[in-house]
This record gives sequence, C-alpha cells and structure tokens, in this order.
Amino acid sequence: MQKQVLIAGGGIGGLAAALACSRAGWTVQLLERAHEFGEVGAGIQMGPNVVRVLHDWGLGQELSRLAAFPDMLRVRNAETGEELGRLMLGERSRTLYGAPYATIHRADAHKLLLSAVQQNADAELHLGQWVENYVDSDYGVHLRTLDGIELEGQALIGADGLWSTVRQLMLNDNAPRVTGHLAYRALIAQRDLPGYLRSQQVTVWMGANLHVVQYPVRRGHWLNVVAIVNGEVNGQVDDWDHEAHARDLQLAMGATCNRLQDLISAIPNWRLWALCDRLPMTSARQHAQGRVALLGDAAHPMRPYMAQGAGMAVEDAACLQKVLSASDMPMEKRLAQYAKQRWRRNARVQSRSIRNGQIFHATGLVRWGRDMSMSLFGQRLLDVPWLYRG
Repeated sequence: MQKQVLIAGGGIGGLAAALACSRAGWTVQLLERAHEFGEVGAGIQMGPNVVRVLHDWGLGQELSRLAAFPDMLRVRNAETGEELGRLMLGERSRTLYGAPYATIHRADAHKLLLSAVQQNADAELHLGQWVENYVDSDYGVHLRTLDGIELEGQALIGADGLWSTVRQLMLNDNAPRVTGHLAYRALIAQRDLPGYLRSQQVTVWMGANLHVVQYPVRRGHWLNVVAIVNGEVNGQVDDWDHEAHARDLQLAMGATCNRLQDLISAIPNWRLWALCDRLPMTSARQHAQGRVALLGDAAHPMRPYMAQGAGMAVEDAACLQKVLSASDMPMEKRLAQYAKQRWRRNARVQSRSIRNGQIFHATGLVRWGRDMSMSLFGQRLLDVPWLYRG
C-alpha cells in the first residue's frame, strides 16, 4: 500500500496534521465536511509552546505578518477595574521559552496552515465529504464517505472536532457535555474604538460568574473580545454560532466597572457559543487504537481557560510527525507511541482549564482569596513553565 495517511477534518488541527504527516514523508488524503475551506470564529492565543512548532515548520515569517505579539498579560477586577496582577510576555517569553506569545485571528491561523499544506505538502484535499465508516485491518484503513468515495491508507487521523464522527466510530462514547458557560465573541477594528479602549496587551477581567478577555489580532489593528458568562443557550448546542444581541450581554455583565461596560457597549455585533467539553482523558486508548488516532478537539476538547485548545492540536500534530518519521515500525506501534506521549499532557491541560474556569468565575470568599493571591503573586501564578516549555 502507498505510504499514505487519511485525515478527517480540515480545521486547524486537520491542516496541522496534514502538514506534519507530509513533513514526515507521507502522502495525505484529507476529507473536510464543508464545501469550501474557511474558518469562522474570533481570535486564538498561541503560547510559546505553539509558536515554537510553527517556527520549526518554517512558518515564523508568515506568522509575524498575520499575528500580534503582546508584551504583557494583565488581570483586572471586573467590578472595580483595579489591576490584580501581570505577566510580562514579549522578550521575556522569547528568553525563557524560545518563542514569543502570539495572538491571531482564527481565520488567519487557518489560512496560514492551509497555504502551507497547499504549497508544501503532498496532499489531496476532498471537500464536502463526511466520513461514514472505516475498517481497520492488518493491511491498513479502508474509509468510506457518505457520498460513496472510498480511500485507503496506512492510518486514519480523526481531527474532525468536538462532534467527531471518527471518535464515535472508534470509542462509541457519549456526546460532549454542556458546561453551562456561554461565550460571546466579537472583533472590532481598533480605529473604531475610542483611544482609551484600544489595547496591544492581553487583558483578563475577572468578575463574579463571568470573565472577559481582550487581545489584539491582525498585527494589532483589530481587537478580539470574548465575554464568558454562566447560562444556557436555547436550541441545539451543536449549532454553535448563534446570533447574539449586545443588550443580552450588557445585562449579563451586571455591576462591572465603567471601562469594561464602555468596551462592551462599543461593540455592536456579537456571536454566541455554548461551550462544551469532555472529561479529561484517562488513558492512551482514548487517543489511538490500532491504526486510528484522534487529534485536537476530537480527542480532548477543553474549556478555553488556558487558551490552549488550538495549541494542543498543533502539539499533537508535531508529535504525530515525530512518530511517523521513525524507522520501519508497525503503524499500530507508532500511533501507540503518539498516544502514550500525548494523553497525560492533554489531560493535564483539560483539568487545569476546568479549574481555571472555577477561579475566573469565583464568588464570595474564594473570589476574595483569588484577588488577594493575584495581587501578591501575580507573575508567579500567571506563568505556566510546564506548559510553555512544551
């Protein structure tokens, strides 16, 4: 059989996997459900652990053309506006972790990887194709789509997101769980904001049962804002992009400070996501079985409170490249090594993300203790060496 890998999913994780497989010397057949490539959404934060991988793939120059590189992460009290703590990024990140901290529009990150795949990878891209089933045998993986297309490869990588078909075929487990958190997301040109609301930093506003994150994208010309509140969405939770009204968000903000209220009011258009996740991984078998492996949200969907969802998908792809570059080892053993190397780290990030959400939205004495600890030990609490070192 041709030295070929099948990939389900053409989002950031699937494209990162395609590029990684190609760099390891494999041809790729990639199937994407949408009829054209595109990535909606708002911004992504990329810690130095992720930026290092992109640099290793030769994408550093293009990343610098598309992203912003904040020099500081600042935490504020959402009610008073008081600064609680800060973490220097910029040169400190480069010195300690070998790469900068980047913030980028999701569509730009997708375009960056898609262009790299199209220009540098030995990959065939199939649009408008849904995986129907696969057969994993001693000779390879035989895949069939709903349209009747049949493909064969030595491995199948399920990078088809939160509602992954490949995951259901491999694990036959439950649907993702609804977290009870709603994410309002928006982008606005900085030129359309009054000067005192413009920013080139990452700012986290922590309140009671809510928090807001803002950071620059598109080389600092645009501001990405995400407000997360407790609540439930009406309708189907997998219809993830809902029309959202600014008035609803303003009501949810409650008694937050004037500066934060001004920022929310200055943005006319918001989109709404109901956040879903899964319990943290408990074994390598949730990452790979036989010749089939899961990557990114298909394997370990996580809450956004460490800003590492896309980052862990890119790290997964880098690990996949490593095991596929190995000498003639049976594919089952390669993917078993991939799973062994990745599952504990992904589980740790999943668990820490859940805990961070509880801290960000704390009330009462817990919130008082959070603010006091942040004021005393801000940089120590905000830095994550075990994560950023990779």
